[in-house]
Amino acid sequence: MKVKKPVRKKILIVLTCVLVLVIAGVWILSEVECSRFFGRRYETDKATRQRVEYYDGLERTQYIFPSDKGQKLTGYLYKTSLDPKGIIIFAHGYGGGQSYYMNCADYFTKHGYYVFAFDATGSEESEGESTRGLPQGMIDLSYAISFVEESGNFPKLPIGLFGHSWGGYCVSAVLTLHPEVKAVVACSGYNDSLGIFISEGKNIAGPAVYLTLPFLRLHDYIRFGKYSTVTSEDGFNNTDARIMIVHSMDDTVVPAEIGYDIYYRNHKDDPRFTFVCYEDKGHRYFHEVTPYVTETEEAYQQWLKTLDYDYNNPANKERLEEDKIKYYHLNVDVKKYWENRVNTELLDKLIAFYDESFAE
Repeated sequence: MKVKKPVRKKILIVLTCVLVLVIAGVWILSEVECSRFFGRRYETDKATRQRVEYYDGLERTQYIFPSDKGQKLTGYLYKTSLDPKGIIIFAHGYGGGQSYYMNCADYFTKHGYYVFAFDATGSEESEGESTRGLPQGMIDLSYAISFVEESGNFPKLPIGLFGHSWGGYCVSAVLTLHPEVKAVVACSGYNDSLGIFISEGKNIAGPAVYLTLPFLRLHDYIRFGKYSTVTSEDGFNNTDARIMIVHSMDDTVVPAEIGYDIYYRNHKDDPRFTFVCYEDKGHRYFHEVTPYVTETEEAYQQWLKTLDYDYNNPANKERLEEDKIKYYHLNVDVKKYWENRVNTELLDKLIAFYDESFAE
């Protein structure tokens, strides 16, 4: 029995409407997720934020420089009285700022390096109503490198990069713009700016997350153009720089499959590459967890239970932050909290890597 043309037309219209609704729904979902993740500012925890006075002999000078939309970024040059062998530019992880890595900067300076660390757009001391998206970190880093190279405020020294998590992606991908960099250390980085979205999304929605991929790509392209598709592998293949990749296999924030595994498969036989692989160090392995840190965090969790309001409610976020700052001020020696937290075994490997790279 043949279906009449008017009936076929109605079926086609219904299917078209369903398809449009599905596409619109996925697009709206993608926009909501991007807005939730990127549509706000981030800062390092104020209660435990590091201060330069915690570190004997560490000096720092503030610099303000512009990024791509004219937004002003804040950076600091960290140094000691030692003559510098090179300048290491730090790119921080997502959700905080450069101050989180101050103890690492101090360690580098005490081993003969200048460190230039900055806050990306929408982070800590830099301008920006939001972080905008993951490619923004690579763009900001490119401007930071150019500022160090061209402003006249810094000595002409070899440049190395150090990045963690988001920063691990940025220091790798930015090599498409700055192949002149001598050496790169990428800790817990990922290859593709959307890889972390897909990794987290699979835990929530399973394979269905791949339906949002074209929309996320379009969202990033509208905002960042050609920079939206740049990968770490693109950067590696555009430079002769030496590369060190550091990762822990139990990292649940950035799984090895979206970064380390790709790099190792493609470059394990390349003498330019050095791989440092841990099994059980998690995501922040350059910070050791000392007994005092454990005791402090356990005591804080007990203190949370004494509060007379729901501290998990977003409406109480500012109240909790103020109370936490007061609690730490009265009960915690923050300087002691950060003392000896540096993973010296790892950082010694990084320093030896930079020394060797800059000597070539």
